[in-house]
Amino acid sequence: MRSAVLIVSVVVGLAVTAVPSFGHHAFSAEFDASLPVTLRGVVTRMEWVNPHAWIHLDVKQPDGTVESWMVECSAPGPMLRRGFTQDSLAPGTEIVVQGFQAKNRLNRANGRDLTFAADGRTLFMGSSGTGAPDERD
Repeated sequence: MRSAVLIVSVVVGLAVTAVPSFGHHAFSAEFDASLPVTLRGVVTRMEWVNPHAWIHLDVKQPDGTVESWMVECSAPGPMLRRGFTQDSLAPGTEIVVQGFQAKNRLNRANGRDLTFAADGRTLFMGSSGTGAPDERD
């Protein structure tokens, strides 16, 4: 009986270590502090997921085309403590996001500040301890 438990424990241990892990990354692993962006657009979706929440945003360009952007935020817990709720960013909400573009120059950014276009309220949405510029937490 003991050997069966030992064998099962070893197999489970090996299986767990064989699965790739997705750890928290530093800001500089994906984003570039020398590529600041300001995005004004309309929220299409908000994802309240760990380890980072995501805002999906449609940004109208000067030529009239629309670009879809994904903006990484901190985890949902810190965002809730800063005043965000799951209803704060309903689809259709117009916002301005200041942050930093992804190193690969795709339409992804790490958000720092979010301003509601309707009333000018500003919320900090960045992650702390990642090496991002202007961390406040």
